[in-house]
Amino acid sequence: MNITSINTPEITNTKLILLVSSFLMIFGNISFFSNVVDVYPINFKNSLFIISLLIVFGGSLILLLALICHKHTIKPILITTLIVSSSVSYFMDSYNVVIDDSMIRNLVNTNMAESLDLVSLKMILYVLFLGVAPSLLIYKVNIVSHGIKRQILSTIKLSLLSLTSIILIIVIFGNFYASFFREHKSLRYYANPSFYIYSSIKYINSLTVRNNQPLILLGTDAITPVTDADRELVIFVLGETARADRFSLNGYQRETNPLLKKEDVISFSNFWSCGTSTADSVPCIFSILNKDDYSVSEANKSENLIDVLSHAKVNELWLDNNSDSKGVALRIRHMDYRTPANNPVCDIECRDEGMLANLQTYINEHDKGDIFIVLHQMGNHGPAYYKRYTKEFEIFIPTCNTNQLEDCSKEEIDNTYDNAILYTDYFLSKVINLLKDNDENFETAMLYVSDHGESLGENGIYLHGMPKFIAPDAQLHVPAIMWFGSGFNDPEIANLHNKKNNLYSHDNIFHTILGLMEMETSTYNKQMDIVHVN
Repeated sequence: MNITSINTPEITNTKLILLVSSFLMIFGNISFFSNVVDVYPINFKNSLFIISLLIVFGGSLILLLALICHKHTIKPILITTLIVSSSVSYFMDSYNVVIDDSMIRNLVNTNMAESLDLVSLKMILYVLFLGVAPSLLIYKVNIVSHGIKRQILSTIKLSLLSLTSIILIIVIFGNFYASFFREHKSLRYYANPSFYIYSSIKYINSLTVRNNQPLILLGTDAITPVTDADRELVIFVLGETARADRFSLNGYQRETNPLLKKEDVISFSNFWSCGTSTADSVPCIFSILNKDDYSVSEANKSENLIDVLSHAKVNELWLDNNSDSKGVALRIRHMDYRTPANNPVCDIECRDEGMLANLQTYINEHDKGDIFIVLHQMGNHGPAYYKRYTKEFEIFIPTCNTNQLEDCSKEEIDNTYDNAILYTDYFLSKVINLLKDNDENFETAMLYVSDHGESLGENGIYLHGMPKFIAPDAQLHVPAIMWFGSGFNDPEIANLHNKKNNLYSHDNIFHTILGLMEMETSTYNKQMDIVHVN
């Protein structure tokens, strides 16, 4: 007798699929059913519907796994599903976020330092108990094989039983499911693993579309008019994860902008982002598409604002203390400031301030032509807000000195987040001072806008990245600030203070920067230019 066969448990494909599906329904979908209960409060009728939903959702997963799990694929597929689903469960349970294609795009583009900010003891425990432990059991069991014909027959039976159960239950609870599918689409975003699988396929498809499309040229007619005798020096500070309602310039009760309030800045209090994540918003800001027509796949088909300025021979530089430019700055000089090799101001991480260290040298080296510089901040990137500023900016206390926001009080989270806003205030004041030093030789200007906002625990939601149509205002309402040197003396600039409460969005950035750079091009729409529109 074979001793190994005695010690190693055996199981059929069908039973293993049923067990794994049940495990994922019970332990991997706490957020899904918690959100369902919020919409369908517990009573007799709702309880029956929720039980039916468990069967429908579970049956759908069984049907999917039955179709793709066979003799040689079942273990790799189930182990991968469990490991990934355990991580997804952690983020949904802890931060109430959803894993859509935008979030996957963010995860793919996230650097190692940002990834480590997300790791916590709780996450490790989730992965160990919900992912690794059951995966080890699957790895050790023997899959009983009864021949190919019997396996095919078993798969057909399981698939038909699952499909029949799904259809029958949906028919019985027709009124509930009509409401569920029509009015509560957002609930499906929490379905684990079905929604992240769907989102992954959507993301991969977007990459295929982008790679198969020739780049559409944009603004090739852009020129600096001969009548423009003065050189422009415009710095665009691309902020990260800042909320408009946390800037004292916009009426926040705390003084989070003590340095900017001393400058003649215009803070636009009614400014809205294109998306809720860096991967969506950054390409959107530089795209000619408006936020209603925008998609990453569409934006990637075409050149962007950076390219339009390149056609006009503008000197351009992109300095990045964030993950990267999300494909925007592929065709200009780009420098990574997340490393001490480039950034001289680093401690536990490299600081935004370091991007200014050699900027004057760059300006001095370019003695002809206009200059446009993008400074991409680390800003308020979460959840480790306490890392985003140095000790002298720890003004509001007590602070949340962990990336496990659910372990901190609302006061601690708010204090830490606001301290990071204080650092951005300091950084922007340094940018303005640099521009002042160049005011005699250029028409200088600074434009600051954040890529998206952030949820800080309101209604149990943290971080950002929610699908836009269900995202709270905190993730979409962003700060936007302008400063102009003495060389910009247009009457329109004097009038900007009267427009600071007007409704604007990322859609306006493309045309506003073209206006500031005094570009002549068919892509410019004056009606979208915040500065020059009547």
